[in-house]
Amino acid sequence: MLKAGIDIGSRTIELVVLEGSQVVESRQADSGFDPLAHAKKLLEGVDHDHIMATGYGRHLFELDLDAPTVTEIKAYAVGAKNLFPQVRTILDIGGQDSKAISLNDDGKVIKFEMNDRCAAGTGKFLEIMAQTLGYSLDQFGVEALKATKEMQISSMCTVFAESEVTSLVAKGEDRQDIALGLHRSVVRRAVGMLKRVSVKEPILFAGGAARNPCMRHLLEEALGVHILVPENPQMVGALGAAILCSESG
Repeated sequence: MLKAGIDIGSRTIELVVLEGSQVVESRQADSGFDPLAHAKKLLEGVDHDHIMATGYGRHLFELDLDAPTVTEIKAYAVGAKNLFPQVRTILDIGGQDSKAISLNDDGKVIKFEMNDRCAAGTGKFLEIMAQTLGYSLDQFGVEALKATKEMQISSMCTVFAESEVTSLVAKGEDRQDIALGLHRSVVRRAVGMLKRVSVKEPILFAGGAARNPCMRHLLEEALGVHILVPENPQMVGALGAAILCSESG
């Protein structure tokens, strides 16, 4: 039987279909202004017998399609454990939230912390700051790694930080140096979350921000350890939901 998991996030939607334990299809799309409509469109032409939803929009999906749901925390724990059986800590930095999750040896959640009330420390913050500096999101981390010095960014509030960045640019400060300072501010917040749930190795970095090379570099530097990054770090939640769907019978 084909079991699917769909992760309806605030910025993107991911879909994973399993046949047994094998991934037979995976898809991704933007959430847009109507996540439910985009989720339905993503499912068009996809064969599956059962589906389980997770993420920001899971309740809309449940109400409309009468599908079971699972929390992001549990979905990420199961997906991460499947990809890296020894993983003990998960950091996910998504579009509009971030979370740190601590697991025991069996992959069960011991403790977690989630930031979903402020853009600071999320992919949205990085996206806005990239735009403010005139970079694409893909360029942002690459350019930050070219910095020759680091500018200190005093504010983590998106509105104030944007104003601060604009002021620094107007003073002639180097964009790459500012970019590095912005990345460092997000990493400091992420490390604080990780420490509050107790950092244990191995650590998995997931979510859209895990694609950013500067974020990966600064996290490893701050923690002093190698960080695991899946081939597609945005698919962890959808994979976990698909696995849980399979296990539900």
